[in-house]
Amino acid sequence: MSGIREAVAADAAALAGIAGAALTLDTGEAASLVARLAAPPEYRCWTALVTGDLDGVVFASMSARDPHAGHVDLFAVCPEARGAGLGRALLAAAEDWLRGQGATEVRLAGNPPAYAWPGIDVRYTEAACLAESLGYERYDVAWNMTADLTGDLSVDADIARLAGLGVTVHAAAPGDRAALSAFVGERWNGNWAWEAEQAVGCHYAVREGEVLGFAAWGARPTWFGPMGTAPAARGLGVGRVLLRRCLAEQRAAGMSSTQIGWVGPLHFYARAAGAHAERVFWLYRRDLR
Repeated sequence: MSGIREAVAADAAALAGIAGAALTLDTGEAASLVARLAAPPEYRCWTALVTGDLDGVVFASMSARDPHAGHVDLFAVCPEARGAGLGRALLAAAEDWLRGQGATEVRLAGNPPAYAWPGIDVRYTEAACLAESLGYERYDVAWNMTADLTGDLSVDADIARLAGLGVTVHAAAPGDRAALSAFVGERWNGNWAWEAEQAVGCHYAVREGEVLGFAAWGARPTWFGPMGTAPAARGLGVGRVLLRRCLAEQRAAGMSSTQIGWVGPLHFYARAAGAHAERVFWLYRRDLR
């Protein structure tokens, strides 16, 4: 086994190759996942560690909300290099780095806003087995929903009805994005604000100058989210319109389905877009003291 070192810019293509080979459920998105993790918000303290032979990688970062919590954002080992202990060595190296940053707990769980998944997809059985063999405890479960984009996503009647209530819906132009992101950060949270600013598409609803809700897609290449609706707008159908406008844009961009990540309200997405729960993730943690 070759030594583990910090990745450098020249390793970018190799890291994408490792992820593409190892993440068999996410091969098409692997390169963009690596690129996203390598370009997080400026405030994030993070690293990427690679094996000397460039056949394994681990991304780790510190939580911005809890100064004592560290995250393993992604770890991957090329199939032909498995069985030699590389996964264990990479996780140990990530833990050592996190301890050096002051972490007393490490989580195999998403570190919003720049994350690969909420946790370990239950179908990546080897990764879950490795985590449990190293003493990680499973402490939560999360899921994604899948929305089919080939059906009816029309909202014309809803937009006309909202207009009668004084509510208008708009696509956020590039010049609007910074101001909308600032509002999202103030009304909801900074993680959503960063994702809204990074997103490919973003829509918002407004009444008498007050933003009532927003929805975005593409901060994570083929995913929908985040979205939020202000209490004053709930029950008006604003969320449904914003969601379906984003999904229609994703379809126009050539997608036939989308992932709705780290879902809370299952019922809303099932009713508004016919989405169904599909990917399930286990979240793990371990004390580093």
